[in-house]
Amino acid sequence: MAAAMGWAFDLMADPGRRKHTTRSTTRKTIPAHDEKQGLTYRDAGVDIDAGEALVEAIKPLAKSTIRSGTAAGLGGFGALFDPKAAGFKDPILVATTDGVGTKLKVAIDSGRHDGVGIDLVAMCVNDLVVQGAEPLFFLDYFATGKLDVAAGKAIIAGIAEGCRQAGCALIGGETAEMPGMYSHGDYDLAGFSVGAAERDSLLPAADVGAGDVLLGLASTGVHSNGYSLVRRIVAKGGVTYDAPAPFDASKSLGEALLTPTRIYVKSCLAAVKAGTIKAMAHITGGGLIENVPRVLPQNVVADIDATTWELPPVFRWLAAEGGVAAHEMARTFNCGIGMVVVCAADKAEEAARILREGGETVFTIGRLRARQGDEAQSQVSGNEGWR
Repeated sequence: MAAAMGWAFDLMADPGRRKHTTRSTTRKTIPAHDEKQGLTYRDAGVDIDAGEALVEAIKPLAKSTIRSGTAAGLGGFGALFDPKAAGFKDPILVATTDGVGTKLKVAIDSGRHDGVGIDLVAMCVNDLVVQGAEPLFFLDYFATGKLDVAAGKAIIAGIAEGCRQAGCALIGGETAEMPGMYSHGDYDLAGFSVGAAERDSLLPAADVGAGDVLLGLASTGVHSNGYSLVRRIVAKGGVTYDAPAPFDASKSLGEALLTPTRIYVKSCLAAVKAGTIKAMAHITGGGLIENVPRVLPQNVVADIDATTWELPPVFRWLAAEGGVAAHEMARTFNCGIGMVVVCAADKAEEAARILREGGETVFTIGRLRARQGDEAQSQVSGNEGWR
């Protein structure tokens, strides 16, 4: 059995008044079990009242993310968005979906739930911006065996914060309470985001080629990929999440590993609109080795020099504690570079300036060169000291 509590923005007759609605706005409190009345949904493990309480808690959070283009949703079954009202003339829509993966287990085991909402948004919107798209709106799916309203509110608060950072509206979501599907305290998250770009400004550009410069934007940590290996290394080392982090004594291990994924949207969009970027790669699962080729033509190779930035302490600890080889590090983790930007050589300095003004730490990490035969399209050198 599942209680699916959906919600969406709703503008009724008064366009200046927005409200949240659920698909059952007239639900009444379910009385305690009475054998004369037979079984109730609550007896089966589903608490509709808790779901309604969470929806009420979500209202101000979602309202804080409203942006231009947020439009009418009839009856609360869906939400609408008007790209024209958002300033687009001839838009192409771009859609993404993602999750947080087993980083959620670290959050659950640590009892820290606020940051994973930011992760959820980041994993979606960073995939939009690499195609030159501005994130417009976001929806979430939150599934659990037993709804904890406090934890749910912390998670949604993080999602709302991520949406504010990305400049997109949180316009709807779904909360599913499913007894028997998840162990006590466990939950899963999925995110869905839609963005838009003018038809003539989509990335990657057609002229990506040899001689282009690679800029690396610093990550905030492990972000949201590779946590199955992270958790295996933590277990191998016998460290608990409430103990001081071996690589940062000012934080617990759980706090350090749960540092939210950086959202690169606003800084990167500024550089895109200035005409300084040809392509971008969001460094997620597959690391620097697997993600950069996704935005390259077949005739070039990305030569990445790992000596151009310092490997962050968390990755140095993971490599040493887990005995992880340098190449495996580069194809599993971001290793300190959360976004790779491809620029023409004569635009790289301007792109770096705009990105730094947007708050990014920028490194010049390599170049594109002509490919020889079927050699690997992303090659990292200078990382021998990563263990």
